[in-house]
Amino acid sequence: MKPLPRWRVAAALVVVAGLAVFGFKVVPIYIHNLQLQSFVGALTARSENLSQNDELLRSQVLDRARALDLPVQPGNVQVVRREGAVRIDVRYVVRVDLPGYTVDLHFYPGAGSR
Repeated sequence: MKPLPRWRVAAALVVVAGLAVFGFKVVPIYIHNLQLQSFVGALTARSENLSQNDELLRSQVLDRARALDLPVQPGNVQVVRREGAVRIDVRYVVRVDLPGYTVDLHFYPGAGSR
């Protein structure tokens, strides 16, 4: 069996390093989004939150997003009430700067009570 040429080994190492950098930058953002989604789901599931005003619910979501270091602004949080139920939708964008490339990740966590 012939040994691999050095340029192929070097190319493989560059690809693996690039994937590692990408994962290091992007994976925490997705994890924080899942945590925010879980928080919003729990917030709408609690029956006592049906009687809270929209601004209080919005501020709770904003506080949690800030704690998770997510760029959620007050205008990104929509609270909708219908027939004794509440729905909270959050829409935000996270800009990720990678070496030689910038990507905007769009997130839409939301949940509603029944």
